[in-house]
Amino acid sequence: MTPLAALLALLIGVTLGLLGGGGSILTVPVFVYVLGIESKRAIAMSLPVVGLAALVGVARHARLGNVNLRIALSFGAAAMLGAYGGARLARFLLGPVQLALFALVMLAAAISMLWNARLPEEPGAERTPSWLALVPIGIGVGMVTGIVGAGGGFLIVPALVLLGRVPMRQAIGTSLLVIALNTAAGFLGYRNAVDVDWTLVTSFALVAGVGIVAGTALVRRVPTQQLKRGFAVLLIVIGTSILWQILSLL
Repeated sequence: MTPLAALLALLIGVTLGLLGGGGSILTVPVFVYVLGIESKRAIAMSLPVVGLAALVGVARHARLGNVNLRIALSFGAAAMLGAYGGARLARFLLGPVQLALFALVMLAAAISMLWNARLPEEPGAERTPSWLALVPIGIGVGMVTGIVGAGGGFLIVPALVLLGRVPMRQAIGTSLLVIALNTAAGFLGYRNAVDVDWTLVTSFALVAGVGIVAGTALVRRVPTQQLKRGFAVLLIVIGTSILWQILSLL
């Protein structure tokens, strides 16, 4: 792993620890454009990286009481189902098609981040979680993970806050556990479909894990709403660049 890739892995981890999602969506571009890995293989390899790094964040957030296990397991079960199905479907898609879909997901993530930045730190009056709404969202998030390799935290966090009535900080920690379950199921769907460089996957995940520890420590000190807005702009730039490159090859 190059020094630049290591630095980017660290930043990805910091973002995951701070926001509960979003950072993982940068793993595929790093694999493709920094390390030169073919797109389909990069998407598959990004899943264990994100999952292992997310588990580190779960351990840190759990100590702070920021993980709702009941919601994570129920939402995660739906996401795992979608992730496995999405990964099986992705076997029939060409790498450039997956990369184009990935770029569109990045732009959708940016929009979600900008909207999510308007969410209050804590929800209003307590209401019963809307499980009927959470289940299809979980399946949809899982499908996105399986097809394009994004952990889906940019969708999980607002869903937990608005539909699950979970406080923002708890939604961030809970999202990381859902991401870990989600990516595990997605990677299972890619089993035997691509060659995996486990040395790279492990080293990248370890560096990202260090970043998550740092991000978790900063979660109470950094204005997350401003961070989300800045990160959304970064996603727009990268997503647009990927789409422009793919279209220029047509």
